[in-house]
Amino acid sequence: MKIIYMGTPDFAVAPLEALLAAGYEVCAVVTQPDKQKGRGKALQMSPVKECALRHGIRVLQPVKIREEAPVKELAEFGADLFVVAAFGQLLSEEILNMPRLGCINIHASLLPAYRGAAPIQHVILNGEKETGVTIMQMAKGLDTGDMLCKAVVPIDEKETGGSLHDKLMEAGARLLIRALPGIEKGELTPEAQRDEDSSYAGKLTKNMGQIDWQKDAASIERLVRGLNPWPSAYTFYKGKQLKIWDADVVRDTLEETAVYKPGSIVRVEKEFFDVAAGNGLLRVKTLQLEGKRRMQVKEFLLGYELPAGLVLE
Repeated sequence: MKIIYMGTPDFAVAPLEALLAAGYEVCAVVTQPDKQKGRGKALQMSPVKECALRHGIRVLQPVKIREEAPVKELAEFGADLFVVAAFGQLLSEEILNMPRLGCINIHASLLPAYRGAAPIQHVILNGEKETGVTIMQMAKGLDTGDMLCKAVVPIDEKETGGSLHDKLMEAGARLLIRALPGIEKGELTPEAQRDEDSSYAGKLTKNMGQIDWQKDAASIERLVRGLNPWPSAYTFYKGKQLKIWDADVVRDTLEETAVYKPGSIVRVEKEFFDVAAGNGLLRVKTLQLEGKRRMQVKEFLLGYELPAGLVLE
């Protein structure tokens, strides 16, 4: 079985490595064009391109895969199956119909829940207890194709966007290898998605990380975890951005906290400080002031004052 693999970020590397380790023939890899990064604007390859080059696989990087030239180039490979994982471009109907076994996608949620670009982070933001990976047949809509198989992944109490990403990446790689024999033999029964059960997980933006202290402490704590490592949750301390990397919800809230404005410093101890939220307190343990490195609160307090009553914006 000849496979063309399409993917771009770290999430797509583990399934590609799994395909190669299992002995499948990956005749080409399609990934996004190199992008300029950093102050020097040096071109940086995608993680999937780096992986493909290490294994000597031909790499295609079309700016728009739906255009005539890339479509023609894909057809010339005569691949049996296209495997897609976080590629970053929509495929045309012509491409979807090209391989004899179709196109399959590895999606990081239990579809039809959390269709879209950022399911990993949104399940944490919403306080879900479990998520998973779905392998589906690709269709014209966004993550709407028939489902072939799933793997459930529990969400730990202190799960971050980064830790859950890695779990789902590995789960997707394992599920792909288990599914391929059934796909090749036509033994997997496609299951249509129920649109009425669907939800959408849109792209992450930097401004999503700004903390609204009017919200309850539990929601803010999930924001801290869900947006770690990017775009991160932040507030403002004396006009400077203050990222919060680790925090807990305080269960034993003081009665007098009701008089504090949301965002106010309520209690400062050696290892932490508590901030009033719309409901409850958030205990901050690790942070990063604009222009500084990440540090524990104990270290932060050696150089900065946090008097009770100070309001974080």
